[in-house]
Amino acid sequence: MTKTKRRAPLWFLPAPISGVLGFILFALNLTFWCIPFYLVGILKLLVPITSWRRRCVRWLEVLGESWIYFNGLLERLMHGMEWDVDGLDELRRRDWYLISVNHQNWVDVFVLQCVFNRRIPFLKFFLKKQLIWVPLFGFAWWALDLPFMERYSREKLKKHPELKGKDLETTRRACQHFSEVPTSLINFLEGTRFTPAKHTAQESPYRHLLKPKAGGLAFALAAMGETMHKLLDVTIVYPHRDVTFWQLLSGGIPKVTVRVREQEIPAEFFEGDYLNDEEFRGRFQTWVSDLWRAKDELIVELVA
Repeated sequence: MTKTKRRAPLWFLPAPISGVLGFILFALNLTFWCIPFYLVGILKLLVPITSWRRRCVRWLEVLGESWIYFNGLLERLMHGMEWDVDGLDELRRRDWYLISVNHQNWVDVFVLQCVFNRRIPFLKFFLKKQLIWVPLFGFAWWALDLPFMERYSREKLKKHPELKGKDLETTRRACQHFSEVPTSLINFLEGTRFTPAKHTAQESPYRHLLKPKAGGLAFALAAMGETMHKLLDVTIVYPHRDVTFWQLLSGGIPKVTVRVREQEIPAEFFEGDYLNDEEFRGRFQTWVSDLWRAKDELIVELVA
């Protein structure tokens, strides 16, 4: 178990001042690492040689890990949030992981980055293909080799049956090189951030979670194949659920609890037609529901 006590910050400032100072320091850290990041990204763009581009991606990941390290260092120096983390001892830097985590707010991303930084491969996530055109961010995501996926809705497939299976093939091609390079992919099963209103509207059977969307996970496994054979089931709990990024910047989050459980993904789920095979879909949804039920019970324990 990794557990750090809350340490005294370097200075004691009122929350608004501390928050503004935190924002400035985090922004300066981002700006500092953005300059070499975009230079390497441009070099990757200009030289379309596979071996060269892979080397550029590794350099970009090192830059990203350094940015994350200094983000964590700034938080420790300014606020000294207590970290209660368990389940990292057996993780390996050169392995393949699919990460499933409950999603409450944007602080989750900061927590995941700090917890896993330099312990497992650089964290990546699936993106919709259209997002590659987002200014600045789209180029950065492309440079890091984040997989862009193209999904067709059931309605579109009914109108254009010739598109059946093409979205999966497109995503598989985007993920092909991950079989050669250790990779960590994040999947937020709930598909959106938790709010009491969403929880009520869904009539969720879980006390602290929204209903999981198993289709996205099934699609990821079908695209990655047996390469991504390990699941990291991650649970994040804060003293108060409604934390914000401003509270992180201003020192308003005294503690975060993280539990990581590693398990093998059943081999039967690497192949199968989730959309059209009702029996396969039922087995997969049962597996996901069991994971989510266990996570909900763990959150109840941690909150208590």
